[in-house]
Amino acid sequence: MRSITILTAAFVAIASAAPTFPTLDTNDNPLSALDNLSGYFNLIASKVEVAKGLSTAPVCDLSKAHMPTGIDGLPPPDKGLTVRHVAVGRGTQNYTCDPNNADAAPKAVGAVATLFNASCIAALYPDVLSRIPSMAVQFKLDEAERLGPTAMPKSGVHYFDGSTPFFNLDTPALAIGQVPCAKNSSANAPSAAAVGQTGEKAVTWLRLTAMDGTTGGIKDVYRVDTAGGSPPANCKDMPARFEVQYSAV
Repeated sequence: MRSITILTAAFVAIASAAPTFPTLDTNDNPLSALDNLSGYFNLIASKVEVAKGLSTAPVCDLSKAHMPTGIDGLPPPDKGLTVRHVAVGRGTQNYTCDPNNADAAPKAVGAVATLFNASCIAALYPDVLSRIPSMAVQFKLDEAERLGPTAMPKSGVHYFDGSTPFFNLDTPALAIGQVPCAKNSSANAPSAAAVGQTGEKAVTWLRLTAMDGTTGGIKDVYRVDTAGGSPPANCKDMPARFEVQYSAV
C-alpha cells in the first residue's frame, strides 16, 4: 500500500492549490521542460488507474530493482552485490571560475543534494523512477525537504567533505549507512537526457567506490538518470563561484 500511496500523492499534488507545494519557474525553462513534466504526470495517472483495479497492494521487493543497462564506460556492480537503497537526489553541482580567464573551463568543486527514498518505486515502477529527475529539476529548489510535488520521504543528504563525495543515509526513520567514496568510473549521460532549468546538459553518470569509514556494508554508489547540472563551456560572464541545479537517481 505504501507504494500506491506515494504514486497517488505525487499525482494529486499537481492539482492542488496549496501554497506549500513547490512551484515552477517558467521564465527560462527550455521547451523540453513541458514534455518532461507531462510525460511524468501522464505516466503517474496511468499507474494510478492500474492500481485502482488491484485486489492487493504490490509488494516492495528491492531485489527487483536493477541498474540501467547498456551504459558505455560504466561497469556494472561486482558479482554478488545487491541493491541496498535507491534515492533521487535534488540539489546543485558547484563550480568556480577564474575571473581573469574568460576562456577557461569552469572547475567542479563538489555538489550538495537532498536525497529522497525511491527504493519501492525502483522495485515496482522503474519506468516512473527514470522520469523523476527530469520532472524534479524543473521545480524550484526553495523547499529542500520536498522533491517537486511528490510525497517521497527524505532518506539522506549528499555533499563533499573537502574533495571527498559523501553520502549520509542515516535518518531518524531509516538508518542505511554513511559513505565517503571515490570516483571509480564515469560515462556521458545519454544524448536524450533531460536538461536543466535553463538548458544545462545532464552531468555524467558515475560509479563511486566506498572508502574506509563507510558504515552499513555499502560497497558502491551509482549516479544515473541525471538531469541538468553541467556548467557552460567557458567562464565568460560567469561569477567566481556558481551553482547549477540538477537531479539524479
